[in-house]
Amino acid sequence: MKRLWTIIGVTDVARAFGWYQSLLGLPLTAPAHVHFGQVLDRDGTVLLCLHQWGAHEHPTLASPDRAGTGNGLLLFLRVDDFDQALERARHLVTALAEEPGINPNTGTREFALRDPDGYYVMVSALSAD
Repeated sequence: MKRLWTIIGVTDVARAFGWYQSLLGLPLTAPAHVHFGQVLDRDGTVLLCLHQWGAHEHPTLASPDRAGTGNGLLLFLRVDDFDQALERARHLVTALAEEPGINPNTGTREFALRDPDGYYVMVSALSAD
């Protein structure tokens, strides 16, 4: 089995950590460190890693000023509780970046929003049901 651990640079790890846990309907917990946290599914699978900008000497996580935050990146989340995720999302932001609709390529419902650091997050139903 192989896993991809996506790591994004964030301004405030704890804030982003809680935001993603809320969006995904996960229990609210604290990140392991002030500068790094792994958002975990209920079975322990890493869903997303959050890294504080400039906390270490990773060249691509040094500063959001080196490139526009989220430029070239789309966080695409597949969820098995789409309606509940949409409701949670509406409580996290004042407006969605993209209202719910059907993706013509996958046939699944999806919507988009921006996270606290400006990343574009697309949330898609796991199946077309």
